[in-house]
Amino acid sequence: MSIDDVAVGEDRKRNRYHFDRHTADYRGHFEKITEELHERCPVAWTDTYEGHWVASSADAVFELARCPHVSNDHDLRGERKGYKGISIPTARRAAVVRGGILEMDDPEHRIYRAVLNPYLSPAAVKRWEPFIDEVVRASLDEKIESGSIDFVDDLANIVPAVLTLAMLGISLDKWSTYSEPVHAAVYTPENSPDAVRVAEMHRQMGLDLVINLHEIRENPRPGLVDGLIQLRIDGEPAPDLEILGMLGLIIGGGFDTTTALTAHALEWLSDNTDQREQLSRERETLLNPATEEFLRYFTPAPGDGRTIAADFDAAQTRFEEGERLWLSWAMANRDPSVFPDPNRIELDRKGNRHFSFGLGIHRCIGSNVARTVFKSMLTAVLDRMPDFHCDPAGAVHYDTIGVIQGMRKLPATFTPGPRLGPGLDETLAKLQRICVEQQLAAPVTVRSQAAVID
Repeated sequence: MSIDDVAVGEDRKRNRYHFDRHTADYRGHFEKITEELHERCPVAWTDTYEGHWVASSADAVFELARCPHVSNDHDLRGERKGYKGISIPTARRAAVVRGGILEMDDPEHRIYRAVLNPYLSPAAVKRWEPFIDEVVRASLDEKIESGSIDFVDDLANIVPAVLTLAMLGISLDKWSTYSEPVHAAVYTPENSPDAVRVAEMHRQMGLDLVINLHEIRENPRPGLVDGLIQLRIDGEPAPDLEILGMLGLIIGGGFDTTTALTAHALEWLSDNTDQREQLSRERETLLNPATEEFLRYFTPAPGDGRTIAADFDAAQTRFEEGERLWLSWAMANRDPSVFPDPNRIELDRKGNRHFSFGLGIHRCIGSNVARTVFKSMLTAVLDRMPDFHCDPAGAVHYDTIGVIQGMRKLPATFTPGPRLGPGLDETLAKLQRICVEQQLAAPVTVRSQAAVID
């Protein structure tokens, strides 16, 4: 990465930076790249991926993320202005279905988002806490007697996937059918030899999703799928492709980001045992700020693309309609003007208004779910595997972090302990019955009581 401040072509693009977050070395050089951009050109032009703007400073990201002249729209069929959504470059996988509300502008965005609110509000998510804790308990029980675990495969991949399917109204025993392709699609480049296998897994997942959509339409059962089926726009049901795009966004957002956050936090706590013990000992006052600090520092979803929808000036830059823009939540989270000593984790950091869930009308609607699931997994590990030690030689980070800053493997050892209940399969069968009997997946406006786990 190198900076060239010499005006080339248009003077408004004089602040240039060769920025490619999809390269294998971007993760290792992230702090250096971020510091350079903050110091020299917090809004820079890069020629990569047909050219786009990169906003890195907290001020610039804040202003542009809330700007009415910046669009999320993905116009797949050229019916509007041909904008390309939130991916830079545009993913080939996104050629048929757009990414739900993240690739919609108001008023369309607001219509679809309103359907999700009764399922994902703080009160709605709180109802699921006993359910989440039970899945966490069962996942740890599968490994607790052995003294070894892979925190990704054996915990962090499982819990978000099971919960997401439960909230959708899809059978819990399908969690691996959905989890494997969702994670693999993020860490497998489209030119990888493994891409064909991953695409087939995705096809099977998509087929199951379509089957569930049709089944729930014919025989309604509570959940987000039913909520989207019941949506009416000017008296007409939402198109199936838009529903599938919404479901894809919920699944993708619900799975890989929480997995990534949990794995990175556990890896860091393994390396910082004094602070791990402090967090465990003082969790009543430290757990909430520590969660926000892990979100800030690791920023699981590092940014989003936008399209400039009108000529305008902002952040000391002239933007023109049709140009592409990358908003880096991750780099804004390391801005020293907002976060003192930003490259250091401070578990009790004050005033931590991080950017990890985005900003403006498209702020992540699943933030309540992510925090709740993360805290359940983290505290259970601290309680039941307090001396865990992650194996650095076995830890496998995603090669590139352009989409998600995730991990594929995080093996760890610990002092074995006793099981507290049945294993995962038996637990999921029980929880499936509870979901049906207690109508747990209904919106909070219909069911406000917390799950009762007998």
